[in-house]
Amino acid sequence: MKILVVGSGGREHAIIKSLKNNSNIKKIYAAPGNGGISHDAECVPIKAVDINSMTIFAKENAIDYVIVAPDDPLALGMVDALEEKEIRCFGPNKAAARIESSKIFAKDLMQKYNIPTASYKTFYAADEASEYIKSDNVEFPIVIKADGLALGKGVVIANNRVEAHQTIMDFMLDKKFGDSGKSIVIEEFLTGPEVSVLAFTDGKTVKPMISSMDHKRIFDGNTGLNTGGMGAIAPNPHYTADIAAFCEKTIFLPTIAAMQKEGCPFKGCLYFGLMLTPQGPKVIEYNCRFGDPETQVVLSLLETDLLEIMQAVTDEKLDSIDISWKNDNAACVIIASGGYPLNYDTNLEITGLNKDGGISGCIVYHSGTSYKDGAFYTAGGRVLGVTGIASTLKNALENAYNGVKNINFDKKHCRTDIGSY
Repeated sequence: MKILVVGSGGREHAIIKSLKNNSNIKKIYAAPGNGGISHDAECVPIKAVDINSMTIFAKENAIDYVIVAPDDPLALGMVDALEEKEIRCFGPNKAAARIESSKIFAKDLMQKYNIPTASYKTFYAADEASEYIKSDNVEFPIVIKADGLALGKGVVIANNRVEAHQTIMDFMLDKKFGDSGKSIVIEEFLTGPEVSVLAFTDGKTVKPMISSMDHKRIFDGNTGLNTGGMGAIAPNPHYTADIAAFCEKTIFLPTIAAMQKEGCPFKGCLYFGLMLTPQGPKVIEYNCRFGDPETQVVLSLLETDLLEIMQAVTDEKLDSIDISWKNDNAACVIIASGGYPLNYDTNLEITGLNKDGGISGCIVYHSGTSYKDGAFYTAGGRVLGVTGIASTLKNALENAYNGVKNINFDKKHCRTDIGSY
């Protein structure tokens, strides 16, 4: 078989490394891929959002199966275009991807079908939003979300009216995230441990993966700016069997049923971002794809063949697959460029990696790297995801941080408290 994986980050590298366990796969392409991915797949210089070029490439190269991993091409309808050309693929179509690409769609869905989430209001004009936050009924902090996709950065926790007003101006008038912020959601601030649960679903059956915990803030102690994720652990210590059963009954299955009823059944990987509040688990957000860096820890623990699961999703036969997991812990520490998530340098040489981009004792997933003249260089804000696996979380973290210690480049930055909870 010939497989094409769309995307260029650590999530895609984790998917590709997992696919390589399948002996029936003779060739893996990645578009566009990155420096580390180039050692596990053949990289093709097509942008992830270039739907036309991607579809032509898949057709001309007789690709048997395409995995569309990032949110942008899913939201733009890449799966629809591939299916129109009768190319088998994994991922939701454009209508189903709205569960991530429109916060308003997702919140309205949850409200309509009584899926627990934070109370909220939606706004399409900056003056109306600004007037709302002046009300004595608004309790701070509040959460302000851009309606559309914003590279994981379109969410601000405003601690007072001044911060809230500035965020509204940034999103709606100054267009910090372009059209993604022309409408916004303002919702109540929830408290409690956060849990990420990725789930395979074929639109009818839901099979949750091992739970995980993401660390979003740039600095130790969950301080500083929000990022795409600075590390993750799996399984999540807060996510007990009783909580899992409750979430399946009140959140996972109702969400899939709701999407069916709305005429946009979801097929692919659905990400449930949850908060375990004092009132019970509630949905913070949905993502229409594998999370990053959650994928790096979750797929590290997968025992069942990933392609077999994905094809069962495509064929709507997920109920026929038994999915098994290693009885281990995984910890991923992201090495980022100094200055991320704002301004940072690129093209800095990385030392400490072996010729294949790895390191002894852990798995190295490449997020933002290039490869030239026998050396790896930084090419993004989040550069590497160093992942340790062990029977205990403590040992998994030790393995990951030992790897991190031996990898270097100028202005290297990572959190030192991944796994703390």
